[in-house]
Amino acid sequence: MSAAAHAALAFALVATLVHLSSAALAALRCRRSRTVPPPRERDAGITLIRTIRDIGPHEEETLRSSFMLTHPEHEVLFCAASESDPAVRIVRRLMEAHPRVQASLLIGDDRISANPKLNNMLKGWQAARHAWIVFADSNLMLPPDYLERVLAAWTPGTGLVCAPPVGSRPTGFWAEVECAFLNSYQARWQYAADSIGLGFAQGKTMLFRRELLESHGGIAALASELAEDAAATKLVRDAGLRVRLAGPSFFQPLGHRTAGHVLARQLRWAQLRRLTFPGWFALELLTGSALPLLAAAAAAPAFGVPPVPTVIGLAALWLGAEALLARIGGWHLSWRSPAAWLLRDLLIPLIWLRAWTAKAYQWGGHRIAWQQDGSTSMTAESAVGLR
Repeated sequence: MSAAAHAALAFALVATLVHLSSAALAALRCRRSRTVPPPRERDAGITLIRTIRDIGPHEEETLRSSFMLTHPEHEVLFCAASESDPAVRIVRRLMEAHPRVQASLLIGDDRISANPKLNNMLKGWQAARHAWIVFADSNLMLPPDYLERVLAAWTPGTGLVCAPPVGSRPTGFWAEVECAFLNSYQARWQYAADSIGLGFAQGKTMLFRRELLESHGGIAALASELAEDAAATKLVRDAGLRVRLAGPSFFQPLGHRTAGHVLARQLRWAQLRRLTFPGWFALELLTGSALPLLAAAAAAPAFGVPPVPTVIGLAALWLGAEALLARIGGWHLSWRSPAAWLLRDLLIPLIWLRAWTAKAYQWGGHRIAWQQDGSTSMTAESAVGLR
């Protein structure tokens, strides 16, 4: 029996154990977060900032949720780079329909970085009236107690509260694949990392205490990385504080997705992770089921076991753990989910490899490119793809 066969078997078993452990940690967090503790500062004033651009599926519905919040002292600021943005009309209409909600629309393009989202966030930060400031992407569905939930997650030693988005209401198979990436892969790993003290930010939801961020360079400090959430993670850790997760997770209704949009988005995120946390990103190659299943198939004959039943049994274990996690978390689960999970795991190595060689990506109508010396450039770009 060769050393290679023993190594392949060991890899398959260790990878499976890590997968099951991450699913268990995430499931425990999902169960624990169903009961939301009262915020430490129940009546503290808080500003909600929502950056808007274009109109995506369910966008009007998610923006409307901004006007249904129950926190007693809050304001809502919508930020757009241009008056011509089609989402601006929706926001104006919603503001007129809900005059009792303290809401404002801010328009302007402040270029402080090669990150179009951070540039859009700046004016909201400057206009916010309250000490607590939370950023929430426009395509996130906010439950009425959204602000209470994020405030409740702020405990002593916290420097930032965030929450992984959970994909919901997919239309079509590629939207199911998007759910596969967002939910039982990315959200699973984020919950698992937070459970062992390695919490990191995710830009869909980010709660800051103004004085804390201002004492470390203000919002402009988030321009130190191409992704504002990566910069926030590093800033908080350097301050000796922790990133904590709010719960239960907040849903992002997906609607229809095409293969091009899903792959382009996942490649962009992979490139950003490779640029900001290259050591951790290098390990992502080992996180899906594709390589462990291949290793098990290669090792099986050396141990007198037929490869096909071995692969089927191991795949059932991996997929069963994801299905159980989705059930416990109340996340999307359908008869197409296993196929979407398997396709996702086949795509992970391909996206990982491409992320090491790509030199640019499309984001928010811009093309962001970088050079070997670390400099970046941002230009107008209408194409969406895997270039």
